[in-house]
Amino acid sequence: MTGAVDLLAFAGVMALGQFSPGPDMILLTRTALKSGARAGAEMALGIATGLVFHSAVAFAGLALAFQRNPLLAEILRWGAAAYLLWISYRMVREHWFGSSTAVNEEMEVTPSTGRPFMRGLACNLLNPKAALFLAAVSAPFLRGSHPGWWPFALGGIVVVQGGALWALWARLLQWKPLSVRYRKLERWIDGIFAMVLVTLALVLIFG
Repeated sequence: MTGAVDLLAFAGVMALGQFSPGPDMILLTRTALKSGARAGAEMALGIATGLVFHSAVAFAGLALAFQRNPLLAEILRWGAAAYLLWISYRMVREHWFGSSTAVNEEMEVTPSTGRPFMRGLACNLLNPKAALFLAAVSAPFLRGSHPGWWPFALGGIVVVQGGALWALWARLLQWKPLSVRYRKLERWIDGIFAMVLVTLALVLIFG
């Protein structure tokens, strides 16, 4: 019974962490609003796939490598910042620096291309704090005596719950009054999303 309670507590903590403002949430929200629930669900699957890697790193105790290896930390930090700035640039360019068909087609991704999945995967894998966050959150739940399947149960919660909740969020964003309002204010809302991503990139660089 204690094990079940611990798993529920871990799931609650992870839900709060996954829905905190960050690159994954910002990118997923914008994709679901612009391209629909299916594209949002594909991006959620990409993010969840990235969490498989981060969970393995965290639960294997390898997250210390990110702290002890300054070069690796720097590469990930600058790579993540560059990726966020690139996404911001594409958003701004679409609305303010040209409305060419090519640009719109690239941003208006159809669900069958798989691009939302790859963008979600890249965004999550390039987040240098994900493994450290998972390591910190999971540490109390890994202490003590547990069966061999325990780390896999925690990892399963991280991946499955994350993907399911983000896919649900993408579906909720399709509420008609919200989607209609977004279409009317798309240029300015995307501008806000771009500014938030730039801010997150600057925090990675200077913070």
